[in-house]
Amino acid sequence: MAKLIVSENVSLDGVIQDPAGDEGFSRGGWVGLIAAHEDLAKVALNEALGAEAFLLGRRSYEWLAARWPSRSGALADRLNSLPKYVLSSTLGDPAWNNSTVLSGDAVDAVSKLKQTLTGEIVVAGSFQLLRTLLEHDLVDELRLKVFPVVLGAGNRLFGETSEKKPMRLVDSRILGEGIAFLTYELVRGS
Repeated sequence: MAKLIVSENVSLDGVIQDPAGDEGFSRGGWVGLIAAHEDLAKVALNEALGAEAFLLGRRSYEWLAARWPSRSGALADRLNSLPKYVLSSTLGDPAWNNSTVLSGDAVDAVSKLKQTLTGEIVVAGSFQLLRTLLEHDLVDELRLKVFPVVLGAGNRLFGETSEKKPMRLVDSRILGEGIAFLTYELVRGS
């Protein structure tokens, strides 16, 4: 069975909205260029190399699909060749190579995908999707790159949940200019 990994850039106050600054959010752009952070770029590449597939919501998929196919380099090569699954009821024919649309109930579709694959399935961006996956206990691990900035507004990583979601810190390190890279496993059955 595959392991579902949520990988997010997040501010100190939990905002994940518009880290690159091109979505029109007034406080966007708080990450800067990933390539400018050598440690962060290495984490992104290693994560992509270790993934069996990417899982995305439609908006995150369309954002990435508009940027990565024209890029080159090790990360671009891996992202462009990696199998990508997009949960959507409106996307018909995905243009980015190796992309498959999963329609219908998100929980059922992801449960089946986890049973079909054996490696890591990485979810990036897609905050609405990740909240659904977390609520239904489909997330196995969170990898958070916490940037030393408080934004004060914006869409947050976590929303309301029906119950507590205990987690265990399994790794922590500092990247570059004070970016905390934290890895949590979800604790089952507590």
